[in-house]
Amino acid sequence: MFRNRLLPSILLLGLLACQPPRQSPKADQPQPASAWAYYPPPGAAWERKPAEQVGMDAALLQQAVAFAQQQETQQMPPDFSTQETIFGKLLGPMPTNRAATNGLVLRHGYLVAEWGDTQQPDPTYSVAKSVLSTVLGITLDRGLIRDIHDSVASSIRDGGYDSEQNRKITWEHHARQTSEWEGELWGKQHDFVGQEAFGKGARPPRDLQEPGTYYEYNDVRINRMALSLLRLWRKPLPDVLKDEIMDPIGASDAWRYVPYAIATVEIDGKPMPSVSGGTRWGGGLWINARDEARFGYLWLRGGRWRDRQIVSEAWVRQATTRGPVGPDYGYLWWLNTERKAWPSAPATSFAALGAGSNTVWVDPEHDLVIVWRWHQGSPDELIKRVLAAVKEK
Repeated sequence: MFRNRLLPSILLLGLLACQPPRQSPKADQPQPASAWAYYPPPGAAWERKPAEQVGMDAALLQQAVAFAQQQETQQMPPDFSTQETIFGKLLGPMPTNRAATNGLVLRHGYLVAEWGDTQQPDPTYSVAKSVLSTVLGITLDRGLIRDIHDSVASSIRDGGYDSEQNRKITWEHHARQTSEWEGELWGKQHDFVGQEAFGKGARPPRDLQEPGTYYEYNDVRINRMALSLLRLWRKPLPDVLKDEIMDPIGASDAWRYVPYAIATVEIDGKPMPSVSGGTRWGGGLWINARDEARFGYLWLRGGRWRDRQIVSEAWVRQATTRGPVGPDYGYLWWLNTERKAWPSAPATSFAALGAGSNTVWVDPEHDLVIVWRWHQGSPDELIKRVLAAVKEK
């Protein structure tokens, strides 16, 4: 009787003994969003790896870094003195100065190259749009929006979507920059008409198109989307960003999401700031390169950080899929589907981009993230050099 009770256990042990030992992945192979992936701890203790240990050529990688160090931008002065000339009248503050060109390279999550001051928080301009895309994805994951194709007017009733033109706008139209929203927000009109208000970005008048049929890169409309998200969350989006994204990925406490001085609405009897999709008119997301690298790495890992799915993998796929109208663009992310943006890079790569050549480039095929800020060179020139250093996928 005793022997019969032991038999199943003995058989199980025999089967386990026959299984091959569990192997950790090779260092030169991409790691999926799994328990094997390395994630940096909070703070500055980001593990560094020699290039050779992550399947890269050290000499070629150093050549890529040397190239990047010589590409300081001439278009954005360190003191931001041309801000109003370029973009028009400011609505929010600007810092007194910015860092020089800086950046870093991650492979398999490890820090393999770094140059310049990567810890000074600077305005990142329209990289903030890709951050708002992440907030939008989490909003959908939480069920605050039922479907990306729902009209915004079905849940936002503050007058901003009452017109015949605006009531047709869906959340997807906002995310693809095809909303054609009409109106004024925080003192700026949707049409970008007038040099005083819009600087060199001023445009001639044109007729509005049907929502969803015409692409236009337009900060007023993205600011309107941000206000609509604020009304759904009923708390300031900087708090949402901190609680839902930045704290979970171990970001520093140096970043700030700065609103315009007048961008305040009352919700539940409390004044709350509404943020922008960039720093075109001051304010915006001020963040350092290391925190941007964490954000890019979150997207490289399909929206996962360690054992937490911060934004759904389905949203990451949707947001990095080209839309039917306009350039190679997803949900507030720039894509390379047509190999035009970065000819040297895989078609599956994508990036968050902002003025001043702020770049957070993500390459799932080679398991890379490159952050490069305040440069005048084409990102493809650096990407080409970094990819030349990759020995194997």
